Amino acid sequence: MSDLARTRAILADLVAFPTVSADSNLQLIAYAGDLLSSAGARLSVSLDPSGTKANLFATIGPEGDGGIVLSGHSDVVPVEGQDWSSDPFTLTERDGKLYGRGTCDMKGFIAASLAMAPRFAAARLRRPLHFAFTYDEEVGCLGGQALVAELAKADIKPSVAIVGEPTLMGVIEGHKGCYEYTTEFTGMDGHGSQPDKGVNAIEYAVRYIMRLLELGEELKLRAPAGSRFSPPWTTVQVGKMAGGNARNTIAGQCSVEWEMRPVHTDDSDHVKAELAAYVDDVLRPAMRKVCAHADIVTHVVGEVQGLLPVSQSEARDIVFELTGAHEAELVSFGTEAGLFQSMGMSAVICGPGSIAQAHKPDEFVEIAQLDACLGMLERLQQQLSAKD
Repeated sequence: MSDLARTRAILADLVAFPTVSADSNLQLIAYAGDLLSSAGARLSVSLDPSGTKANLFATIGPEGDGGIVLSGHSDVVPVEGQDWSSDPFTLTERDGKLYGRGTCDMKGFIAASLAMAPRFAAARLRRPLHFAFTYDEEVGCLGGQALVAELAKADIKPSVAIVGEPTLMGVIEGHKGCYEYTTEFTGMDGHGSQPDKGVNAIEYAVRYIMRLLELGEELKLRAPAGSRFSPPWTTVQVGKMAGGNARNTIAGQCSVEWEMRPVHTDDSDHVKAELAAYVDDVLRPAMRKVCAHADIVTHVVGEVQGLLPVSQSEARDIVFELTGAHEAELVSFGTEAGLFQSMGMSAVICGPGSIAQAHKPDEFVEIAQLDACLGMLERLQQQLSAKD
């Protein structure tokens, strides 16, 4: 069986596992672990606190530091409410494209990596090759955060990470961070005819949002000179607000879901400090003049670090050589690459498929893209093979 045929067969199996972030990924992890174990890889599987999800970290080649990581997340976004032309969890081919949930984001890269594992195992590699497959990337890179903590605890020190998010096999060297929050406002409900007798959680949520938007305008002035990001500054955005029961009732509860995409951590520190001061000095004291138990609490959904472009990058140089590319770009979407960079690793993003297809109905990856990915991995195997 050719590498491409094997990749396609593995991708069909991966797509058949409905690993939506809300559900378990254990069957997929067990399947991938079996393939890697059969190729002679050394495996480490770690469960999340619920015991229903897991990360898989596997190694082929010699022990020691300085390895290369092939990284992919196993979870996918939901399909409910989307109009698919075929079963999203059955791989379907049409006109040179393979359709199914996760085909480009990012089970195509995982399938290619698994298909190539026997070839890596058959070679005498000069440095370790690691496979890192995580859970819950789509809801805050939770598995990735756990993985880097586990690697640090085990004193495992790879030097390069190739994250196979869909880039049409282009080389991506940077993206902003993605920080997500839910802020809950607890007031005191009452009759709408006497608003002074209660604490309207919606009103305080609106004031909080207005301060957040003011900070968003300030951030435009903090854009680094020569920033290549689009837009070049750190952004804030309110995605959802919910609260209250009826128009004639003082709202006792309200929640605001918002995000921040920092260019660098100084901006995120600034926003969080300014919001905390506004809550502590202005909003909460005003609320508690009426109700001693009124409160504002912000919950961190996820704070995923960005991937900072750097002048010297081993990962970028390696993937340039593997793909023949000469330029690296930046993207607006987030990945786990910044987590690997935070460990001191050189990280880059390069994988099959287009981000334009991700999260949409009839998600697909072109067969030609999988073939190009296999070509990159084959050249990586040749590059890592020991010379006699």
